[in-house]
Amino acid sequence: MARPRTPIGTFGDITVKKIGDKYIARTHMRDWDGKLRRLEASGPTRSAAKTGLKERISKRGDHRAGSGVLTGDTTFPELVEFWIDDMKTDTHLAPSTKDTYERNMRTLVLGAFEHFTLREISVSRVDQFLKRASTVSYSRAKHAKVVLGLVLGLAARYDAIPSNPVLSTRRLHKPKVRPLALTIEQVDAIRRAVANWRRGPKRMGPRPDGQLEVIIEAMLGTSARIGEVLAIRALDLDLDAETPSVEITGTIVHFKGQGPKRQEFPKTDSSRRRIPLPEFAVTCLRQHLTVKGNPEGETLIFRTRNNTPFSTNNVRTRLRKILEEAGITGVTPHAFRRTVATTIHREAGIQLASETLGHSSEEITRVHYVEPETMVDPRAAKILQEKLAPLTPAPETESKAGGEERSESEQQRRAA
Repeated sequence: MARPRTPIGTFGDITVKKIGDKYIARTHMRDWDGKLRRLEASGPTRSAAKTGLKERISKRGDHRAGSGVLTGDTTFPELVEFWIDDMKTDTHLAPSTKDTYERNMRTLVLGAFEHFTLREISVSRVDQFLKRASTVSYSRAKHAKVVLGLVLGLAARYDAIPSNPVLSTRRLHKPKVRPLALTIEQVDAIRRAVANWRRGPKRMGPRPDGQLEVIIEAMLGTSARIGEVLAIRALDLDLDAETPSVEITGTIVHFKGQGPKRQEFPKTDSSRRRIPLPEFAVTCLRQHLTVKGNPEGETLIFRTRNNTPFSTNNVRTRLRKILEEAGITGVTPHAFRRTVATTIHREAGIQLASETLGHSSEEITRVHYVEPETMVDPRAAKILQEKLAPLTPAPETESKAGGEERSESEQQRRAA
């Protein structure tokens, strides 16, 4: 009868021999690629040699020699470089997303695990790391968890670790933030502050070119994200139609080493849409196009003096600086998007608000963009008045029968 084959991941008998002044323990282990390999370890005593060999075997317990690329002894920085190279070949990720993932990995995660091998990155170690990150901010912990999950997921797929430890960590709890929309008074104050910036008699620096004012009106008139507004081309506008509109077809992103570029698709599939424009936005855009020499085709309608795309970060920074000088704080381009969502929701309902913002679900609009209405529907007061108002007490001079008749009448009114 043939000798049974050693199962993968197990080893045979351990033999110990004394060679010189030390002991050598040896055995054969069938590795994860199916090959039988001899392993040995030495020690000053028979027991120490066997213990050393068993420790070596245990470290090979999650080693997959068959992958030939990553093992439990691979260092975390080596894994990160391998992951970055692998990510570059992923055609499903936008270049800007790849840059963001790499930046978050290098700035948020790498320093915490750079001295560990993959076998040393346990669930508890990852959980404690995320816990510390969450004390800084939820956003930091969230972004760190995403890229750490991606890189360790790659290690698990290559059998370098038995499973992805990120999947077993505790859930991150996002703090509840109440969406706040701007009032019409606040919007007008912002408009005045931007329009008056550096236009007084004692102004410093070059005179503004007026594009920021138009960008604000475009955000208020479309609900589009700042990157989507900055990516509008002349051919995306149809201002002469019976219903003037703009088509959202792209967004401005930052490619590593290239600066801001127009990406030929917006953030999500549902973000691609044609939005009807209010009259105030049409008027403002017409004036802007005239100043810009009536651009045509794929020419961006918002561009720098060098005819390059605006950086979304630069627009945010300039807006914040202008408003802070005017004593207005806490306003970002996204505040205009929430304002549009809240305004449309209160006048026409959540469905139209969600459709206008280009969301894939109404719940996203309701939870993250619409400012909750603190006033309950006034119909509640009317119903309560009709059904629960106190009965008018009967005058003392009125007969008992008369009082009973009115009581019966009131009961019939309430029942109705």
